[in-house]
Amino acid sequence: MSLFRLSLLVCLAFLAGCESGRLKGTPDATAELPREQVRLDVSSPGRVIRVAADADLQAALVAAQPGDTIELEAGATFTGPFVLPHKAASEGEAPPASDSPWITLRPGPAAHSLPAAGTRVTPSDAPAMARLESSKSAVLTTAPGASHYRFIGIEFGPGPHWLKSESGASINGLVWLHSGSASPDDIPHHFIFERCLFAGESTVGTRRGLVVNSAHTAVVDSHFSDFKMVGEDAQAIVGWAGPGPFLIRNNYLEGSGENVMFGGGDPPIEGLVPSDIEIIGNHFAKPLDWQEGHPDFEGTRWSVKNLFELKNAQRVLVDGNLLEYNWPESQNGFAILFTVRNQDGDAPWSVVRDVTFSNNVVRHVASAFNISGFDDHHQSQQTQRIVIRNNLFEDVGGTWGKGDLFQALDGVANLTIEHNTARHTGRILVGEGRVSHNFRFSNNIVFHNEYGIVGTDITPGRYSLDHYYPDAVFAGNRIIGGARQGYPRGNVFPREAGAPREEAAKERNAKHPGKALAGVNFDTLCGALSVTERLEVCSTGEASAP
Repeated sequence: MSLFRLSLLVCLAFLAGCESGRLKGTPDATAELPREQVRLDVSSPGRVIRVAADADLQAALVAAQPGDTIELEAGATFTGPFVLPHKAASEGEAPPASDSPWITLRPGPAAHSLPAAGTRVTPSDAPAMARLESSKSAVLTTAPGASHYRFIGIEFGPGPHWLKSESGASINGLVWLHSGSASPDDIPHHFIFERCLFAGESTVGTRRGLVVNSAHTAVVDSHFSDFKMVGEDAQAIVGWAGPGPFLIRNNYLEGSGENVMFGGGDPPIEGLVPSDIEIIGNHFAKPLDWQEGHPDFEGTRWSVKNLFELKNAQRVLVDGNLLEYNWPESQNGFAILFTVRNQDGDAPWSVVRDVTFSNNVVRHVASAFNISGFDDHHQSQQTQRIVIRNNLFEDVGGTWGKGDLFQALDGVANLTIEHNTARHTGRILVGEGRVSHNFRFSNNIVFHNEYGIVGTDITPGRYSLDHYYPDAVFAGNRIIGGARQGYPRGNVFPREAGAPREEAAKERNAKHPGKALAGVNFDTLCGALSVTERLEVCSTGEASAP
C-alpha cells in the first residue's frame, strides 16, 4: 500500500469520529500543528545536462535520470508547454522514496549572480534566470506520479500570444502539479520551487501561478505577480486535490481573488483534505493600481476577494506573514477567510480544522477575519480548533471598508483569539446562526467603536456574547472606549489609546504579578517576520508605516 493511500485511510478513519452537526468526544481548544514538514535538504549528485537556448528542453527532461542536473542557458527563453515525466528505475516500480536523488533544473554559469538561498528574489533578478513560457497551455504540467523535481532560478511566464484565443481568455495557469486521477498513486509529489519568478500577463491577467494538487511541495524565496482576472477568481498559489505536506515560505504573493487558497474544488480522491501546511514569512498584497478610485488605478477592475482563504484544509500554520491591501469588490472585503466549503457537493468530508494564525501583521484592509462553522450550501464537517494569537491588525476599516475585526458564524468550535492588538473602525466580533462553543477571547487590545460585540437580533455586548458564544472565556482584554457594565468582569475599558507600541509599553510596565499581558508581544512578532518585512515593519518606533 502506498504512503499516500495509507494517509488517506487514516484521514477517513478520523472523519468517522465526527458528525456533520456536532463533534463527538471532549472538546479540545488546542490546534494541532503540522505533523510533517517538507524537506529541503535534497541533492542531485548525478551528471549535468547542459541545454542551450536553441535546444530541446522536453527531450532533456525525458533523458534525465534521478540525480541529474539540467543546466539551462541563463538569459535564454524555452518555449513549451513542457511535461515533467514520471521516473522509475524499471517498469512498474513504485515512486522514489523521500531521500531519493532529485532532478534539478537551474540556470547555467550566470546562476552565481542569483541571490543566495534564503533571500527572496524580485523581477530584477530575471536576467540571471532561464525563462520557461508557453502560449498554448500551461507552461509546465506533470505526468501521473511525476516526482522529485527541483527548480532553482527559473522564470515562468506567458508566451507572446498568451491570449490569442477567439474568446480573448487567457490560459488558466502557469504551472500545474496535478493528475486529475482518483488514484492516490498518480498524485505528483516532491517538488521544490526555490528563488523562482512567476509572472502573469500584465494587461489581461492570468488565473493561476502555481497549482499544488500534489504532495511534499515547497515554494520558497520566490516572487508571484499579476495573477488577476475579471469575473473569475485568480490565485498566486492554490491547491484542492493534493494531500500535502506543503511549505510556502518567504515569497511575495499577488492574487486578485485569493493570493493563496486551499480548497475551492472537490478532490477526486475520497476523503482527501490538504494537510500539514506551513505558510511562513511571506508578503501577501494586492497592488493599489488594481483598486478603482485609487490615484494609481490603471483602469481594469479585477475581481478582488481576499488575501488568504481555507475551504478544505487541516493542520495549518500561518506564521510571520505580512498581509496587506484588501477592499470590497467581488466580495465584502474580509482579508482572511476560514470558510469550509464542500465546493461542488461531492466532498462532504471537507473541513477547516487545526489552524494556527500567529505573529502576523494584517493592515490596510476592509475587515479582518470571516470564520464559518459549516458550509451553508452543502454538507461539510465542522470548523474547529482555530487559534489566532499574537497578531497586529492595523488600519482595518476606515477608508478601506466596514472595519469588522472578527466574524465567527454558524457554530465554530474551539476558537481561541488571544494576545492580539488591533486598530479598527468596526465591530470586535459578529455572531450569527448556530452557537459557537468553547470560544476564548483573552488578553487582546481592541477598540469598542459603536457596537463592540454584536449578534443578529440580539442586544450588543454581553447579551450577544452569551447567546452566540454561551460558554465563552472573555477576560484580560483592553477594550478601548467600551463600557464596563456591558461586558463580563475581568476586562478593562480605557477611554482612549496610544499607538500600538505605547499600549504594549503600558502593559509591560503595569505591576500585575502573575497576570498575562494584553496585546501583541512585539519582540516575538518582529522576530517571526521575514527580513524584508521586518526591516519595513519593525525598524521604526511604530509597528508599521502609516
